[in-house]
Amino acid sequence: MTLSAPPPPEPGLMAHLRSTVWGPAEFVGLPPWWLVGEGLLVGTLAVSAIVGTAVAGAWYGLPALAGGEAGLVCAAALTLYLCLVRAGRALIGLVAVLAVCLALQAPQLASGFVLAARGQVESVVVTSVDGGPAAVSSHGRYLCSVTDHEGVPLKVRIRRGCGRATRPGDELAVVHDREGRVPPRGLTAGGPVRAPLRDASGWAAALVAGCLVTVVRSYRLTHHAAAAVG
Repeated sequence: MTLSAPPPPEPGLMAHLRSTVWGPAEFVGLPPWWLVGEGLLVGTLAVSAIVGTAVAGAWYGLPALAGGEAGLVCAAALTLYLCLVRAGRALIGLVAVLAVCLALQAPQLASGFVLAARGQVESVVVTSVDGGPAAVSSHGRYLCSVTDHEGVPLKVRIRRGCGRATRPGDELAVVHDREGRVPPRGLTAGGPVRAPLRDASGWAAALVAGCLVTVVRSYRLTHHAAAAVG
């Protein structure tokens, strides 16, 4: 007995699957300008909410906001909105991942922003150097335990400026928040905010682009035509 190949899927079924996964995108040629504007607006608002809540939390000393939890709530709200407009499921998943990654980067960006805005630079003295390539716990980075010039140890270990050539007794430049709401950070040539800003800007741009594509492809001509007739 020979087995026959299964019949090919019906064109209507394939179109439905493609619409469900990637969005219907029921327009000819370029998308309407207002639809592009809506996608940019959604992405911009999402980035502003995720980053803005972290910055506000770090500035005012609100751990629930500064820790990134509020950013994750904003990412969930964005995902819910895209589900409500019945966007493509694959694109919704992509945007959700980008939003979560940005929310995880936002606390570092917020701390750097606060230190750049109201940080004060001072010299500290290295008391011990840990980490390095042989230390698994530090991921190959050097970490310096330091004290101020009065001998009071800082509660956090300094990574920036601490390297293989650093020895106990050396001095490092750190920047600390005058309000005491953000942990001190080693000062480098790029400043306290440059590296977190560079890392977060890529995720932010990707999230805006993802929202733009997702919203544009969620457009249903049949739905809008029915709404116009009604």
